[in-house]
Amino acid sequence: MRRIPVLLLLLALSACGTNEPTTTPVTTTAGSTVNTGPDQQRIRAQKVDAIAAQVPPAIAADGRLLVGHSGEGAPPLGFLADDDTTYIGVETDLAQLVADVLGLEYTSEISSWENLFVGAKSGKLEAVFNNVTVTEERKDVYDFATYRVDQLAWQVAADSPITTIAKPADIAGLKVSVGSGTNQEKILLDWDKANKDAGLKPAEISYYNLYGDALLALKSGRIQAYFGPNPNVAYNVAVGKDTKIVGTASGAGPDLQGLIAAMTLKDNGLVKPLNEALNTVIKDGSYQKVLDRWGLGNEAIPESQINPPGLPRQEG
Repeated sequence: MRRIPVLLLLLALSACGTNEPTTTPVTTTAGSTVNTGPDQQRIRAQKVDAIAAQVPPAIAADGRLLVGHSGEGAPPLGFLADDDTTYIGVETDLAQLVADVLGLEYTSEISSWENLFVGAKSGKLEAVFNNVTVTEERKDVYDFATYRVDQLAWQVAADSPITTIAKPADIAGLKVSVGSGTNQEKILLDWDKANKDAGLKPAEISYYNLYGDALLALKSGRIQAYFGPNPNVAYNVAVGKDTKIVGTASGAGPDLQGLIAAMTLKDNGLVKPLNEALNTVIKDGSYQKVLDRWGLGNEAIPESQINPPGLPRQEG
């Protein structure tokens, strides 16, 4: 398991442990507090026999659902608890709910972002819950069952003169950062290309594998703006108080609302029970309770979909 960056760990430790008297409550932007202790007392769901029966025998045989998460440490999606060992976050909670409905024991494997795709493609990881956006290219290899809207955010230092980033021209000539291999990278590169085609200054783009490294670069002035998943950014802004959000965007670009989804190997037979399990917990209210618990209630969807339209294919 990769260790959470020190900066993010300190931010996480300042958040509230609902049943952890040694921590100090911190209110998120959604008005909730966050338990960062190892005893999460997760919200649970009941097994639904009709859905559990649809799980492919090869996956159900060992009684477990092996779920992949990234170990890069990004509250509130997935990060280490106060014990520096237990992996917690909204993604683990949602995976637990789905495993419950499927009648399987939720087990997790923590790896790098890139290896989540490798693991799912090989079949080693039966599902991935890790803020993965549906894209047309990914649908060639994987199946998706959606569970959250995909919102991206622009983050700058609290004292930055930048007040709005809403269109390509707003980043012309700026020093910006984005995660490599992400859908937000594609959007950023499209914006930069539009600026170049319009005769504007190109952006100076830096890549950081870890969000904590991007934050350090932002706060030291090495970059002027960071473009990343809204949940990470909103949590950091609420807890850290030294940065601000100056714009948001759909993770699928200007013409489509991006969607975050559980990912599994294409045609392995698991996507339908994943989808039905998600719709079960959406209907019974446990899904909304999980999102609200992590301050992400505004990213809820009314219904899980299988393989909806995704981020368009890259040209070339």
